[in-house]
Amino acid sequence: MIMHVLIAPNAFKNALNAREVAEAIQTGLLASKLYCSCTCFPIGDGGDGTGELLVNRLGGEQVEAVVTDPSGRSVSAGFGWIADRRMAVIEMAAASGLHLLASDERNPLRASSVGAGQLIKAALDLNPRDLVIAMGGTATIDGGSGMLAALGVRFINDEGNEITDFPAGLRKLRTIDRSALDRRLLDCNVTVLCDVDNPLLGKNGAARVFGAQKGADLAMVAQLEALLHRFSVVIQAETGIAVADLASGGVAGGASAGWYGIVGATLVKGIDYFLDITRFDDVLRNADLVITGEGSIDEQTLHGKGPYGVARRAKRNGVPVIGLAGRIPVTVSAELNRYFDALLAINNGPDTLEEALAATSVNLERIAMQLGNLYAAKSDT
Repeated sequence: MIMHVLIAPNAFKNALNAREVAEAIQTGLLASKLYCSCTCFPIGDGGDGTGELLVNRLGGEQVEAVVTDPSGRSVSAGFGWIADRRMAVIEMAAASGLHLLASDERNPLRASSVGAGQLIKAALDLNPRDLVIAMGGTATIDGGSGMLAALGVRFINDEGNEITDFPAGLRKLRTIDRSALDRRLLDCNVTVLCDVDNPLLGKNGAARVFGAQKGADLAMVAQLEALLHRFSVVIQAETGIAVADLASGGVAGGASAGWYGIVGATLVKGIDYFLDITRFDDVLRNADLVITGEGSIDEQTLHGKGPYGVARRAKRNGVPVIGLAGRIPVTVSAELNRYFDALLAINNGPDTLEEALAATSVNLERIAMQLGNLYAAKSDT
């Protein structure tokens, strides 16, 4: 009897995008002894690549615009346009992504999200009904101030001057003037896709958790925490909206908090939005097995990451789930075991990080073939 396998992985960061991961797993399964059919359904949870996947799945197109990168250089970036839905899909990382900076250029006290705001401004020229912003993979920790400044919001310092050096200038933030905000934003539904649930501030906040990967040392993390605190205080004073402890307020260096407090954007779990709008559940109904995965599956996965969203729906439908990752915990928690029938590390030996990343496709094919052979042996007994 043929087994129907639904392959729904996230990207393996710095190695393969979600489509490439799905194709590698499919190649391995089809090379195994298992009599199976495969459906590739690469997923995005608001992180890198989510926008492109959404546009491809919904039949849209990419529109190019010239914007500035986190350091202020001109760069070509694209956004998705789905004409029949009048939906613009923005990947913040396309203009403000960490991948746009060399390792020695990463400095979140100087990295600005202005370019992402410029990309949104270009999208507004198409008169969208829905504006969807995927915020993962950014180089910035500016609370979205750069983006919002590009869209007309004025951030005023203690001397009464407009702040232009984001985010460093926020340490002197006094007021926020929204009078010149691009009014077209008010004519569309703004939805922010969040891939984590970290708050803006505190030990689990934007600066302390994500600062190091964006180039911040301990001293810089403390400065970023302080200016984001001031940012949150001024937002609450101006709008009455508290963002300091907002769930998912720490996404994209606090950009989610800025958009929630200043524009009134809706924050959603990116993976749930993605799976709903792409009608994942319709495909899931025909599956006998689901294989998902990403670079690392651990306790953080349970806080809004793609594999968790896939596994939760699969278990709800009584479909077994296998999680593949470059790294898994030595001891798997009861909560992870609740959603994943098995977690398998794909690496083959004590490789360096560079070696492991380079071998991701080969390792995925190998582990998928072994998994297929295991299921084939089980079905023969």
